[in-house]
Formats: sequence, structure tokens, C-alpha cells
Amino acid sequence: MYLYWLISYIFGNLLTAWWVGKWKKTDLRTMRSGNLGARNAGAVLGKTAFFLTFLGDALKGILIIYFGFYYQFSLVIVAIGGLLVILGHLFPFWLRFKGGKGIATFVGVALAYNPLLFSILALFFALLLLIIRSATLSMFLAFLSYAFICLLNPSLYHAWPLSIAIIIILIRHRYDLAESWNTRWWKRLP
Repeated sequence: MYLYWLISYIFGNLLTAWWVGKWKKTDLRTMRSGNLGARNAGAVLGKTAFFLTFLGDALKGILIIYFGFYYQFSLVIVAIGGLLVILGHLFPFWLRFKGGKGIATFVGVALAYNPLLFSILALFFALLLLIIRSATLSMFLAFLSYAFICLLNPSLYHAWPLSIAIIIILIRHRYDLAESWNTRWWKRLP
């Protein structure tokens, strides 16, 4: 169990954006937001970099969850593994704890951990995006609803570590949220 958690955190340290940046001879830590995530990779290096980074970061979340299920750890232990792979992505020790913002890794973790709950998250995000027309605000509200479902539904008590992950991810996105709010997203409503 402890080895699984350690592997989860270390595996989270494998930041796809860093490797994509090396491939493109670009240090994404010095460009735009300085973030080692899909959004910054896409903004600096284009759509291919975005998709490669998103896919790589989501895949590490999926693999850690499947690894936990393969070894038949309890749902809580697997959820803590999911939290730790996300924390490894957010705070990689080898990059002075400055990594990505965790969205893609959380998507991979959530998809593998509970596909039905992830489908609700994705559907809620899509509906909000149609209404609000702000990806940042839609993501914020969808993630927040996912956290509340995990905390308030007794049958999902084991997913509490994912709620902690969401809170940390949303804190990491606070400036994006403020920017979205300041652009007066409500003027884009139908």
C-alpha cells in the first residue's frame, strides 16, 4: 500500500509538457504562464502539443488507478493513489514543486476510478459550457459539483481523496477563474 502511494506520487512527477517542450526545444517554464500543463503547452507550441500533453497527463492518472485495481487495493487506497498522482503532477519534487495545474491528470483518475461519476462530470461540464460559454467557469462548477457528490453521497465515501484533489486544483486555477469572471462571462449568455 505505501509503495503504491509512493509510486503514485513519483509517477505524477512525469510531466508530459516538460518532455514535449524538450522535444520542441522549448522550456515551457519560461513561456506564458510558466505552467507545465496542456493549456500552456498548447498556447506556446500549438494544438499537437496540447493534445499530446493532455493525453500523457491523463494516461498517468488512468494507469495509477488501474494499477491499484489490479492489485485489489481498497477503493479508499486507490483514491489516495489518485490524489497522490495528481499531487505529483502539481508539485514535482525534481522541478522545485512547480508543475501543472492537474486538470488532465484528474480527468484520467476520475475516468478510471468511477466511469459513471466521470460521465456525470463531463455531461455537466458540457451543459454548463453551452449555457455559460466559459470553459474555465464551467470546469470550476463541474469539478465543484463532483467534489460535493463525493462528499455528500454515502455510497461514495471512499472517493473523499478526489474531493481534496479538486479543492487543490481549483485553488491552483483561482487566477484563471478571476480572469474569466473579469471578462464578464455573463455578457456571453444566450
